[in-house]
Amino acid sequence: MRRTLPLLVALATLPAGPAAAQDVESVLQAAGKAMGAPSSVRYSGTGWVANVGQSHTPADDWPRFEMTAYSRTIDYDARSSRETYTRRQGDYPALGGGTPLVGEQERTLLTSGDHAWTLRGSDAVPQPAAADVRQLDIWTSPHGFLRAAAAADDADAVDVVLEGRELTIVSFTAMGHRLNGTINEDDLVERVLTWVAHPVLGDMIYDHRYTGYQDFGGVMFPTVIHSHQGDPRLNPGHNSMEITVTEAAADVDAEPLAVPDNVQGATVPPVVVRSTQMASGVWRIYGGSHHSVAIEFADFIAVVEAPQNEARSLAVIAEIRRRVPDKPIRYVVNTHHHADHAGGLRTYVAQSATVITHEANHEFYDAVFFHPGTRALEPDLLSGRMPWFAPNRVPAYELVGDDGYTLTDGERVVNIHPVLRLGHAGTMLIVHLPAERILINADLYSPPAPGADPPAVTASMRSLAQNIEQLDLDVARHVGVHGLVGSHVDFMRLIDGE
Repeated sequence: MRRTLPLLVALATLPAGPAAAQDVESVLQAAGKAMGAPSSVRYSGTGWVANVGQSHTPADDWPRFEMTAYSRTIDYDARSSRETYTRRQGDYPALGGGTPLVGEQERTLLTSGDHAWTLRGSDAVPQPAAADVRQLDIWTSPHGFLRAAAAADDADAVDVVLEGRELTIVSFTAMGHRLNGTINEDDLVERVLTWVAHPVLGDMIYDHRYTGYQDFGGVMFPTVIHSHQGDPRLNPGHNSMEITVTEAAADVDAEPLAVPDNVQGATVPPVVVRSTQMASGVWRIYGGSHHSVAIEFADFIAVVEAPQNEARSLAVIAEIRRRVPDKPIRYVVNTHHHADHAGGLRTYVAQSATVITHEANHEFYDAVFFHPGTRALEPDLLSGRMPWFAPNRVPAYELVGDDGYTLTDGERVVNIHPVLRLGHAGTMLIVHLPAERILINADLYSPPAPGADPPAVTASMRSLAQNIEQLDLDVARHVGVHGLVGSHVDFMRLIDGE
């Protein structure tokens, strides 16, 4: 016998409203009768998971990893979730960020109310920035969607025909997000779509599709869960996860998730920015996990790398203006398109900086990334300065092809080269200051701290060494967008020591 009482009680307490609201009640009531309304669910299976924001090129899908085991427990009453999976490279191509994944890696993601954390071994690692999306995941699950719709005071329903099928779309607002769910002819939740804020994609589509429903102990649950995160304008794929469910149970005795003490008081850490002069007119702007380099020319500044988000870019810009108050930032060099390295570019574009990037990024950047009007969830400077920045005028580009690009004022010279034969990203650039013998890279080689164990040699490091040799670059120091500053002698010792 299917469990429908909790949902029906919730629906019965909704205030009377117009005909559309009554229609919503009828739709949800029928879905609750067909699917059941458990207070908790637990399911497990196998599948694959992708590294969102880390595609090999903007035209590619997110890189995938095989999931050899997956399990999740959701407690709707407690607003909590525990998700655990084991991933490995499997048979998927080792192209894009995070690949190749060596060995197997287990990840455990937890959320309870307004708190989120992961487990590193037995240690809880606070992730306050993830709390919103992980809580949203609870209410975009099939049974969570019905619960959230029943509790919403702005829900509506409309019958539509999509791809020749009659479906009902239920829409409402939860946690500041607009959720749309399709309910099929069998009264089953088939798809739930919303949007979440993303530094590169703006209002990014967050889409879960539920198919292959089966009866698990009186509750209907999908046997295939397929998720998308991305933007459909240029790449309609952007597949982020697929789970083949082999076991599911409802109203399980879920162990309450106790929020660790270090998680309870955790907040998003403030942006930390400091600077060190590396040569005349060259500053390393560092702090946190990602860094930038500012280079002074006769009448302007160029910045190498605008990582993460607008908050970081604003802090870096303020530090540059403190160092060089009388020159504009005219250029920003983007090493590659991965979200954590490109997320702060829009802030420079909003101040009329020209973007120097790989030519393969142009279409995606022009049509999606730098579109100034797609930031309703998390507006930024560029979206807030419409209509001064029209879509066909933002931004100015200097595109780097196979022959490279030189930025100069007649005295200082900065050469920008594409990195060939690289699995991590097909749009990677390195920046060479020949007079200073400085080479700036992202994700290829992160110089370690003095006295630290040397890093294991990777395919990206070998590719960097090959490109340095083929380009005949004179390098004394490596500056990593990650890591510190290291000598080329130490780098070559690592490469030659294989």
